[in-house]
Amino acid sequence: MTIFRKQLFDYINKKYNISPEHLWSRYPGYAVFRHSDNRKWFALVMNIPKSRLGLCGEEMTDILNVKMSDPFIADFLIQQEGFFRGYHIRGGNWISVLLDGTVEFEEICRWLEESYAATASKETRHKIRPPKEWLIPANPIYYDVERAFSESDEINWKQGRGIRTGDTVFLYVAAPISAILYKCLVTNTDIPAHFDDGKIHIDNIMKIKLMKRYSPDKFTFEILGREYGIFAVRGPRGIPDRLSKALK
Repeated sequence: MTIFRKQLFDYINKKYNISPEHLWSRYPGYAVFRHSDNRKWFALVMNIPKSRLGLCGEEMTDILNVKMSDPFIADFLIQQEGFFRGYHIRGGNWISVLLDGTVEFEEICRWLEESYAATASKETRHKIRPPKEWLIPANPIYYDVERAFSESDEINWKQGRGIRTGDTVFLYVAAPISAILYKCLVTNTDIPAHFDDGKIHIDNIMKIKLMKRYSPDKFTFEILGREYGIFAVRGPRGIPDRLSKALK
């Protein structure tokens, strides 16, 4: 079934000035979109029988294959209706999205843009990347973040890979609290700070400014797992859309 194919092609052409490439004469319904600089694919539209996705029937349906930057996002999305593990591209966090109207067009475009950024060259990523939301751990054994924020609303923090000025970080404070307690804005990054005590290694720090506090019983470890599919917070990771909305 075709609903969003042409609309999606028009969107890609208007936003990125990129046209589809039909690489296989045997599969005229397959269309590849790739970056003009590094030539990497960021989208693949295919028409396949529904049964290939584990759905009922042999009716042909259009799908979009896109790549996620974070395996957690891919794992979260495939639990939602209309999302699947990447058909024929299962490695590297690729997912498949139905284009039959099951998933709204605005959401399809969101994950297309995510794929464009995930597969872009370093130069392109730097230009196009919008502010991002992160969930990062805070271990009270090593640092008393509650005390730090009681003394100042802006503190230094170990900079996670990929975090940039303007991003938002949500601090998950580990046991005995085990909950998200703080929303912070990243105000400065890439500040040199060499530290290594055998347990913690730091090359750069960032400055984060407190924007909001949460009740310790609002976003607990149990709630994060049960309602948002988050079962571990071991390092910086992206925020699923449902959790992002709830945190606002």
